Amino acid sequence: MEVMGTQQRRDLQANIPALRKIDTMLLDYLDNFKDRNEFWYVKRDSCSDSDKEGSQRSDEKWWIPIVKVPPNGLSPASRGWLQHQKELVNQVLKAAMAINANCLMEMSIPETYLDTLPKNGRASLGDALYRIITDVEFDPDVFLSTVGLTSEHKILDLKDRIEASVIIWNRKVHNKDGKSAWGSAVSQEKREQFEERAQTLLLIIKHRFPGIPQSTLDTAKIQENRDVGFALLESYSRVLESVAFNVMSRIEDVIEADNHAREKAKRDAPAAERRDPQEASEEDQSRTLLDFMGWTGDSDAKNDDSSPPPPPPEPPAQDDGRLMKLPNIMTNLKQTYMEKLDFLGGHRSPTSRH
Repeated sequence: MEVMGTQQRRDLQANIPALRKIDTMLLDYLDNFKDRNEFWYVKRDSCSDSDKEGSQRSDEKWWIPIVKVPPNGLSPASRGWLQHQKELVNQVLKAAMAINANCLMEMSIPETYLDTLPKNGRASLGDALYRIITDVEFDPDVFLSTVGLTSEHKILDLKDRIEASVIIWNRKVHNKDGKSAWGSAVSQEKREQFEERAQTLLLIIKHRFPGIPQSTLDTAKIQENRDVGFALLESYSRVLESVAFNVMSRIEDVIEADNHAREKAKRDAPAAERRDPQEASEEDQSRTLLDFMGWTGDSDAKNDDSSPPPPPPEPPAQDDGRLMKLPNIMTNLKQTYMEKLDFLGGHRSPTSRH
């Protein structure tokens, strides 16, 4: 006799432990900042205009305090540690985004959203964007560069239009009777190709702008969802995604303040002190042993052919007017290697036969 037992859903069994691990990792990353005292935060009211210029979110996020760093910036160890923490938080953010996107994709599209769709993809995208996305030589970067993604509202509007066109093309591709209610002459293969291109654009937008609000389709799915498991996964992953994005944004604020302080210190420093220490070390490494000992080799003894040699000094005159021979004077002129061999009684190497 076989007794049936309850079993947890596979999506919950795989994603709930992963979300718990992501949650624990985020808390550990936040705890790592407790003992860091090289940067601090001050209120915006107590900051000067020059301090506010170094903050990228001075106008967008006016409620966030200003980051302050030492006048010469952070130490190299702290700077490297911040970069490492940013990479770790970025990996957590990608994992939470993947779980949330997969959960939203599994949710069914509500009928209330389908009723608001336009009749075809051209009406959803517009003539200009439709021509670019249906061109033979399609480039996602060129498509995104033609659209002014300067504000959060424009990014969200573009995402809504692309998602609507994807659903329109998908419904026409899977129309079983083969008759399109909208009377379009576009083939099924073309619609599939356009749908893949639009999906690629959505993926790029989501990864390039992870902090944008949810689209109209995602909001409709969450509101009309009746599955408790999907609701649990979507809400948990969305909260972790928001926390990870905020942590990474705060780390980027510190890195930006550090770069601003270093550039300001470099501008205010004298010209002799503006040389990069790395360039100075490379210059020292390029020096040879002759440079350290003050030798310049045979090139110093050679005069320029274009300049005439200096005239020999005139010998002093005797009392009777006759010239006197100069005595032998020892000078510290450098001898070449071959001259030293002749002086020590050595022999030159045989000349080349060729």
